[in-house]
Amino acid sequence: MTNRPPGPLSPGAHEVLLDGLTQRYHVYGSGPVCLAVPGGPGVTWDYLRAPALEEFLTMVYVEPLGTGGSQRLPSHPDGYTRERSARSLIGLLDRLALPPVFLLGHSHGGFVAQYFALHHPDRLRGLVLYESAPVTGAEHMAEAGARVQEFAARNEGRPGLPAALAGLRTVGSLTDDERTTDALRALMPVYFARYWDREDEFRDLRAGVACSYISSLDENGEPDVIDDRERLTTLGVPTLVLVGRHDVICGPRWAEELHALVPQSRLTVLEDSGHFGHLEQPDAFAAAVRAFVRSTSA
Repeated sequence: MTNRPPGPLSPGAHEVLLDGLTQRYHVYGSGPVCLAVPGGPGVTWDYLRAPALEEFLTMVYVEPLGTGGSQRLPSHPDGYTRERSARSLIGLLDRLALPPVFLLGHSHGGFVAQYFALHHPDRLRGLVLYESAPVTGAEHMAEAGARVQEFAARNEGRPGLPAALAGLRTVGSLTDDERTTDALRALMPVYFARYWDREDEFRDLRAGVACSYISSLDENGEPDVIDDRERLTTLGVPTLVLVGRHDVICGPRWAEELHALVPQSRLTVLEDSGHFGHLEQPDAFAAAVRAFVRSTSA
């Protein structure tokens, strides 16, 4: 009896060469395939791992170019547009020779996922927009600012609050990996519904998260601003919109707008979560995704 070499969907880490660049991805679980795209951009993939989803899906966690073990573009830190990210996902799907799959995008990964769905709907069985928004820019930042003020009011008097807010204020001005990572770790409590009440659960995650600095500019130095509102009304892919009630950056306002725009969508609000519902309410998160997966089969 001979041992077969591990296949491209065997459990563990894998690397493929796409457009001359190494792309890394990680496989866990069994069932229909779901590609998962993390946020940031630049945050390492492992914060997004959701064992509860792996019970009924083959989760393919993508490390986007410029992040973790995947190679950087020659134009780094610029050029990581949604078009470039979608091209990498298409290359990965072609290499894996997969039929239509589920695609889950979290935060900035949600922006990538909705772009992919608008341009390549034939490659998808279903779309999960998890803490996403239809637009970025001044309107998005104003809403986030108001939500941060609400967070600060709810947590007034917490010893860790000043440091978390300081990290949030500085992260947008940093341009190197080390200081961006430090700021991300500092601000993370803002992204949870009740971080300090559950600090023992999330302390290790906070200490281990890492981030590569990636700009919001294309390869020509122009801002990659997003406004998908008009096009989302034409999206024909079954879509689940998932949001935490207390998310400050891509909160319920944007989830409700996505749900109103996308014709074949359903909305689930996780009432005791912030930006990380898969960590804060893993059972409710998985139940929503499971019901959605079943609905596409029906």
